[in-house]
Amino acid sequence: MINQTFRLATWALVFTMFAGWAQSPDQPKLTIYTASQKEQVAATADAVARLLPEAKIEWVRASTGIITDRVIAERDHPKADMIVGLSASSMLVLKKAGLLEAYRPEGAEELRSSFLDPVQPYSFTGMDVYFPVICLNIEQARRDRISSPTLWRDLTDATFKGRIVMAHPGSSGTGYGLVAGWLQSMGEEAAWAFMDALHANVAVYLHTGSAPCLDVARGEHLIGLGLDMRAAAERARGAPIETIVPLDRVGWDLETFGIIKGTSQPALARRIADWATTAEANGIYAQSYSIVAHPRVQIPPSIALSHAETRMAKVSLLWMAENRERIIAEWTRRYDAKAAPQ
Repeated sequence: MINQTFRLATWALVFTMFAGWAQSPDQPKLTIYTASQKEQVAATADAVARLLPEAKIEWVRASTGIITDRVIAERDHPKADMIVGLSASSMLVLKKAGLLEAYRPEGAEELRSSFLDPVQPYSFTGMDVYFPVICLNIEQARRDRISSPTLWRDLTDATFKGRIVMAHPGSSGTGYGLVAGWLQSMGEEAAWAFMDALHANVAVYLHTGSAPCLDVARGEHLIGLGLDMRAAAERARGAPIETIVPLDRVGWDLETFGIIKGTSQPALARRIADWATTAEANGIYAQSYSIVAHPRVQIPPSIALSHAETRMAKVSLLWMAENRERIIAEWTRRYDAKAAPQ
């Protein structure tokens, strides 16, 4: 917990600079928690600063699990005003705990219905879809004459022993999406048996969704199970990565935004929420993700992920929220011995 708190404090220092913080002391201050990727946070923070030039805005960035746990820990004395960029399954956990304000932003009716809060009172809105994918280092694969895996079970082959890294589901939303997707699409007994076999081939579980594909891009391991956005970004930079969406379907989640209950700046938070539904905001999300909430926003060809929508598993985000604690506890009991240090 000490390490997690330190990481949060560090990110707060990094992202405060986007808000123009050297302003008069009587200006309203708004704190936003986010688990979005650095590139998306930078672009979003810049747009929000232009939207609210009268406010001092501080962005605190960390992984999904850390943000979720921190909001719960701060329930009696909230430190943040809103969240912009956190998984829907985590938002449902926070909503059930009574930690989100009820607010349906202007323009929500223009978004795809699957991105809207399904349970009243309306408390959060989707931004984009993120997928866990298989990142393959194609240079290593060619050198070692290894074929690209096309099914999840291919990863249990002895060829891959010690050559796989994966996002940790306790700290990474991408990692939790992987595990929850397998449990729902395979059935729990078969999914745990698959994860037992996969575990034998995993070298280490990393604590962010980006880390596995970054590791593969650097050539440190052959395969990474990580975030689709990071795979696309590294490939665009020239990394020797193949991005694979398995034929037997992949779990997924939404990035979402919402207002934390008890905010001292409800009017400012609502203005940000209203902006976050717009085509302008969704254009920022589309620079990172293949599917966004606004149906009229085009995805750049360099970001579009082939077969993404057709290979989405049938998952229940509500089930993911309700079973998060149980699943992470069981996964930790079985596999946490290979987790990277935090």
